[in-house]
Amino acid sequence: MKRKASAAWQGGLKNGQGTLTTSSGILSGTPYSFNARFEEGKGTNPEELIAAAHAGCFSMALAAELEKNGIHAERIDTSATVALEKAAEGFAITAVHLDVRAKAPGADEPAFQNAAETAKAGCPVSRVLNATITLDARLET
Repeated sequence: MKRKASAAWQGGLKNGQGTLTTSSGILSGTPYSFNARFEEGKGTNPEELIAAAHAGCFSMALAAELEKNGIHAERIDTSATVALEKAAEGFAITAVHLDVRAKAPGADEPAFQNAAETAKAGCPVSRVLNATITLDARLET
């Protein structure tokens, strides 16, 4: 399975602007810019999209891991915080922190934590990132 997205950019780095479009149409001419990436401008940015992709991917992977243990999650809420830092060779995504809260009746804490760690390691977005990935997972009752 392949997914496609495209980006168009006009102008220089700081004064330019661009748009992002996905084949699904969910993003269609969505604006992004230097200001949206490094300051407080309107629009999205690549790091925000990676955070969203990672949170979504992890949530689905956790649901799958729980199901392998016969547990049905009522709700999984995941946020991902991406750290973009300047290094000698330029900017890099150095870390992602996943913060998850889940309601999964019948799950005990050790089984839930194991499922969360397995999901973190096995999620395709986790596997593609060259960054330190941390996790804070809480099982709600």
